Amino acid sequence: QVQLVESGGGLVQAGGSARLSCSASGTLFKYNAAGWFRQATGTQRELVAVISNGGRVVEYAESVKGRFTISRDNDKMLVSLQMNSLKPEDTAVYYCVSDRMYDAIARENGDNIHFWGQGTQVTVSS
Repeated sequence: QVQLVESGGGLVQAGGSARLSCSASGTLFKYNAAGWFRQATGTQRELVAVISNGGRVVEYAESVKGRFTISRDNDKMLVSLQMNSLKPEDTAVYYCVSDRMYDAIARENGDNIHFWGQGTQVTVSS
């Protein structure tokens, strides 16, 4: 089992930065891929970023490339999402996820991901 708890959301002005953290527990975490999804009101959830278990492979949604950076520290059991140049359209609830299968996060719209955090709200004001 893996438990995930997000923190770091809140209200940010457009053009500003925010950093989301995901604290993980459970022995499987370091073997799992991890990532961030988001869901804005009235829209489908979308993948924001994914990182392999060792941290060497990362992928981003086109909408956040060059602005967001995902990272992980397996010793500290943390996954982070640094968000820069925030836009109002980044407003959403952000979810930390983890799964043994990288493609469950990167390719399958979240339908088969085993572990989810409770989510943290990020609101970007214009």
